[in-house]
Amino acid sequence: MVCRKIVTLFIFAGTVLAGMSLPGIVPPAGALTFEENREVALEITRLFRSARAVISKHQKHINDPNESDKGLSPEKVIEEAKVNYKTVSGKEFRLEAGTTLKGLGQLAMLNAIREVMTNAQPLINERGRGFKGFLPAVFARLVADSFNRLMKRRAYIKLTAPRRYIRNRSNRPDKWEHNVIENSFKNAEYIKDKPFMEEARHRGRAAFRLMIPEYYNKTCLGCHGEPRGERDITGGKKEGGKLGELGGAISFAIYN
Repeated sequence: MVCRKIVTLFIFAGTVLAGMSLPGIVPPAGALTFEENREVALEITRLFRSARAVISKHQKHINDPNESDKGLSPEKVIEEAKVNYKTVSGKEFRLEAGTTLKGLGQLAMLNAIREVMTNAQPLINERGRGFKGFLPAVFARLVADSFNRLMKRRAYIKLTAPRRYIRNRSNRPDKWEHNVIENSFKNAEYIKDKPFMEEARHRGRAAFRLMIPEYYNKTCLGCHGEPRGERDITGGKKEGGKLGELGGAISFAIYN
């Protein structure tokens, strides 16, 4: 698959870029309350989704074979992500103190975005090449991997989906995620877009866990829509998803 080939170009993204190193991850004094964990989780996932939306918006531009400089530098992507952040939150993005978990998470997410976009420059700026496989989902997974490494087992973010829609095994829902998807998000009475959160174990550790449902929009259906089984532009098989249907979720954990 094209996506699989593209991802190999980013394997070397495992080192924090010069000038972007995080301070040692030190938990704030005392355990956070449920509401404080909720605020942190919603803040980081909001920034994550805002950055992914930038890559989605610029797909046609990224895949233009006639232009060598797409102008999507790391700082440009972050600048546009902050605009998206303000649109969805109604407030300006503000970096919190680095001694707080919220501030550490914000910094880790910004650095993850910078790292991925820095490493992506040769690919997205390649002249003469059309489709490049730098899809929103690829960007998001790479950013999540970088964020998780930078947070040093203090917090964890992951893309997941209903099992029948999983393409990458690393995105398979765990038992808790699967239960939330099947028994809450798919419930006709569940409020659309409402995050689900509770205290639950994650990878054997006590954690605050949050999941945000995501639904197929028109952009998604190009790869994940109908007819089911038809090959999409990446070479993967379309899932037969429908507009507005639950197509995935963002899962976030903060360890106690």
